Amino acid sequence: MNMILLSGGSGKRLWPLSNDVRSKQFIRLFKDADGNYESMLHRVYNQIMTVNPDANVTIATSATQVSAIHNQLGEDVSICVEPCRRDTFPAIMLAAAYLHDELGAGADEAVTVCPVDPYVDNAYYEAVNRLEELVNRGTANLTLMGIEPTVPSKKYGYIIPESREPVSSVKEFKEKPDREAAKLYISRGALWNAGVFSFRLGYLMEKAHSMIDFTDYRDLYARYGTLEKISFDYAVVEKEPSIQVMRYAGEWKDVGSWNMMSEVMADRTKGNVTLDETCVNVNAVNELDIPILVMGCKDMVVAASTDGILVADKERSGQMKPYVEAIRTDVHFAEKSYGTYTVIDAQPGSLTIKNTMKAGHRMSYHFHELKDEVWTIVSGTGKTIVDGMEQTVRPGDVVTIAAGCRHMIIAETDLSLIEIQIGTELSLKDKIMCDL
Repeated sequence: MNMILLSGGSGKRLWPLSNDVRSKQFIRLFKDADGNYESMLHRVYNQIMTVNPDANVTIATSATQVSAIHNQLGEDVSICVEPCRRDTFPAIMLAAAYLHDELGAGADEAVTVCPVDPYVDNAYYEAVNRLEELVNRGTANLTLMGIEPTVPSKKYGYIIPESREPVSSVKEFKEKPDREAAKLYISRGALWNAGVFSFRLGYLMEKAHSMIDFTDYRDLYARYGTLEKISFDYAVVEKEPSIQVMRYAGEWKDVGSWNMMSEVMADRTKGNVTLDETCVNVNAVNELDIPILVMGCKDMVVAASTDGILVADKERSGQMKPYVEAIRTDVHFAEKSYGTYTVIDAQPGSLTIKNTMKAGHRMSYHFHELKDEVWTIVSGTGKTIVDGMEQTVRPGDVVTIAAGCRHMIIAETDLSLIEIQIGTELSLKDKIMCDL
């Protein structure tokens, strides 16, 4: 099976742990079988490979998330990178072209598109596997998986099937309704639209070429910024006459807010947190190096990171988006392919960052035009390369890098360093990649 996992998100829903670089699927609030913390991305990827070890998984994502994906899943995972964000229709089209033109997937092969962030058990991906069988039967151009509703929610779109059979042709779609309309739809056998689509690759490639003027994947990539921002539902699904839906009645939760995350996260608290005995239904996550004490609170979520601190009623936390947009600051934490990047001090003209690196990993070879850097090795050993000159570094060593100097560091053991950036303009865009 070919599977496209859509990994997007702007980082507003689980602020301050999420940001433009670390969307909700990268936050490590779950636990694996060994009791180690893992993210939604890692959990979903492991579930897919457990159910179907032969699955060919490609992650469709933005350039800002590539490092975090490599950090969590390794360097070998297949990734289709969007040059910019253009919604799900362009993203799926680009990923389909990538499968066909770069990975050599055949036109008759089945492809299933899934979001990367539902909280589900393995039965969900066993059901996803059955979509391939339905595609191979050729009874419909598109096959969806609809979720049996548990409540008349107004948060989801609804699929109205022709019948209540396990697999049915689709009668119509309904956008997010009010509660009373949702009750009516459910009485007619409606299903939540989970954003799961399955099709023959050739079908979508024909659709793509009929709607967009391009020759192959690389041409589409070059034109990507000119494509219309539109969802796959609007552009394809709701216009397709040959469409069917398979019902799924197992566990499925859209972890779209702190209120929902608190129901599924592995522990009531994470980090240096103390709840007194009078706290009721309180969850707290602390990524800072200082303690948090919560007393006498009920139905609350507390979250602290270098990007900010949230103290909110759980139900009210779902309404945080406009407030987060109003207080948005630069990203202070990111997972990189080599480890982590944490801003620990920001002043006019200087930025102080703690970098942690995993043994055997390296930063890219690059230079900056507008800023100098000073690296102080705190722990571990490694090797720096500055304008082609190699130097072994150990704890206490200081490396000074002038603007324009090409540089990188390779961690021979787990390594941490303090990086001070100095300049009148300290922009993340001032990073120019170069060959070693």
